[in-house]
Amino acid sequence: MNGLHPSFWAALFGWLIAQTIKMACSLMETKRLDFSYMVSTGGMPSAHSAMVCALATSFGLCHGVDSAIFTLGLILALVVMFDAQSVRAAAGEQAKLLNQIIDELLHEHHLSEQKLKELLGHTRMEVFMGMLVGIASAFATFRFIYP
Repeated sequence: MNGLHPSFWAALFGWLIAQTIKMACSLMETKRLDFSYMVSTGGMPSAHSAMVCALATSFGLCHGVDSAIFTLGLILALVVMFDAQSVRAAAGEQAKLLNQIIDELLHEHHLSEQKLKELLGHTRMEVFMGMLVGIASAFATFRFIYP
């Protein structure tokens, strides 16, 4: 496929599948198709986790799990997943609290009504499900596209 490494496609498919799942869940809940989910952060499953886990899995499938490149991919995936469920989740909680403070102050003072984005991070379950989506998408890529 265009001369790009299969690991690129596995990672892209992992991200795309996770974002499509988010959009489909929103469609079922709101009965409205919202394409903004294709570039959104937060939510179930974690697209960042899906992407890096697909990348690491594809490295393992291409080069073996005892290779340096697989180790690099695995470490990258662990850092991204930890960040998604801790640092970014905490930033989302802080944004939620700041939005509440702004709402309280708006009643007494004239301040900007612009809200901070609250859905930044993920729960452990969202990260775990992203990991599963990523691993499955890498296996599917190597099964159906690069057999």
